[in-house]
Amino acid sequence: MKFATCLNCMDGRVQLPVIYWIKENYAADYVDMIAEPGMDGILAGENHKDIESILKKIDISLKRPNLHLNIIFVAGHHDCLGNPVDDETHKRQIYIAAEKLKNLRPSVKIVGLWVSDEWKVEKITEK
Repeated sequence: MKFATCLNCMDGRVQLPVIYWIKENYAADYVDMIAEPGMDGILAGENHKDIESILKKIDISLKRPNLHLNIIFVAGHHDCLGNPVDDETHKRQIYIAAEKLKNLRPSVKIVGLWVSDEWKVEKITEK
């Protein structure tokens, strides 16, 4: 049994495509989903109070040392109401979020995911 952690938007349209993609491409059995509206924007932003809460949730997910793949996924998506910016800004925020998370949790692999307007998932960065 292997777990991964995903930081994703709360938008229900992106949950299953992201979970299926992670399970298929990283052999995860389960994905701990930490969801906030506009997650990529929150992580790329300057409000450290929001990030502290997310980090606590990440640490809970990572408490399975022998069962966790040691990977955190950060997902952003097209048509996000919680972070209403254009697709290129979302992708830039995913890169920034991945870099921040890598600095905060250096022993964990960070993978940035983009969900297109067709609900297809693609990897856009890996740290």
